[in-house]
Amino acid sequence: MNRAGARRALRIGSRGSRLALVQSAIVREALLARHPDLDATIVPITTRGDQRQDRSIAELGEEGVFVTAIEEALREGRVDLAVHSAKDLPTGHPDDLRIGAYLPRADARDVLVSRRGDLQGLPSGSRVGTSSPSRSAQLLAARADLTIADVRGNVDTRLAKLAAGDYDALVLAAAGLVRLGLVEAVTQWLSLDVMVPAPGQGALAVQVRADDEGVGAAVASLDDAITTDALAAERAFLAATGAGCTGVVGAYARVADSMVELTGLLARADGEVVRGRHVAPRAGAADLGRELAMGLLAGSHDAVTVTRTKRSGRA
Repeated sequence: MNRAGARRALRIGSRGSRLALVQSAIVREALLARHPDLDATIVPITTRGDQRQDRSIAELGEEGVFVTAIEEALREGRVDLAVHSAKDLPTGHPDDLRIGAYLPRADARDVLVSRRGDLQGLPSGSRVGTSSPSRSAQLLAARADLTIADVRGNVDTRLAKLAAGDYDALVLAAAGLVRLGLVEAVTQWLSLDVMVPAPGQGALAVQVRADDEGVGAAVASLDDAITTDALAAERAFLAATGAGCTGVVGAYARVADSMVELTGLLARADGEVVRGRHVAPRAGAADLGRELAMGLLAGSHDAVTVTRTKRSGRA
């Protein structure tokens, strides 16, 4: 507490969607549980990605569309810490800000939410909504006869579009549905063999100013070492591919004891999907990510498998 006995007030920057606010509330409650002398409030911030719902993320053509506005608020002192979905973070990081903690990760898998059965049961030509180029490529690798259509909006908006018949199915992150209490909507949990998730999917990142030692120390108590090491591998993979957070890549790292197993995926414009898997000591997680990326890019990694798919099913 400060000298007057009042609890220190902290402002948490967050996107304003229902899911983002739920995620920021998770961070808030974890922070207050460890530091009852704090008083934290959530400050909603509208990002460029939220403003441009008329365009796909790929069409916006830039990294950090869900991050930059929140970082500006943090940098200018309008908030004291920021909560991001780790998969939205650009591969580079500004020197004046840093990630203070990754919270324990939720389920990283993707799921199918469908009106017409599971992935293999969807009728030919079914319209499947996703805003992710990586998900699109992997869907077509599994079912080249599907019609892939872009879908924007928060989780509730997308589910409403599905219910209205705009789509036959959606691919969504499992973590978002779990956090919103919408697990009953899931038709099929997609395995890594079908859908490698976006790097960082299911993890929450808490960002702080690099020179704010007090807030940094409080946030550090939230860090989960397993999630941090897994994301070191995944984000190093992403950076080494040069794809950025909107690129056609997937990565998922599983940490067990002193080892980390990384599954990586690259999807090319010609429909080729390249997957690889490698295991290394946990202490070298970032090196593992870079090595697997270089192997897949060069086509030389001995664990690589290649799947080709036609693009004729794409809308």
